[in-house]
Amino acid sequence: MLSILLQAAAGSNTSMIYNVLLWVAIIGVFYFFMIRPQQKKQKDQKSFVENLKKGDSVVTIGGLHGRIASVDATTITLEVDRGVKMTFEKSSISREATVKPATEAEKQ
Repeated sequence: MLSILLQAAAGSNTSMIYNVLLWVAIIGVFYFFMIRPQQKKQKDQKSFVENLKKGDSVVTIGGLHGRIASVDATTITLEVDRGVKMTFEKSSISREATVKPATEAEKQ
């Protein structure tokens, strides 16, 4: 039994190096394809929320569309219809609302 273990240990230096390189490659792939893009997305979202101003059209996480009526330190008041204002946390703003131009088929 001892001779089998000694034989296995003698040839394992190269396989151990390949195992370490494999794990380093796997971690690198996870970092560049999963972790790094997520960090960039979070940074962009934080920058977007910090730069919101009165008059911007936005969409909340829940899907509510509105125009910003006022901006406070941690909250935003959205005007969702004439005279209807709702207050939300800044973190609940998902993205900027874009107005789609009408196509020829919709105009007729």
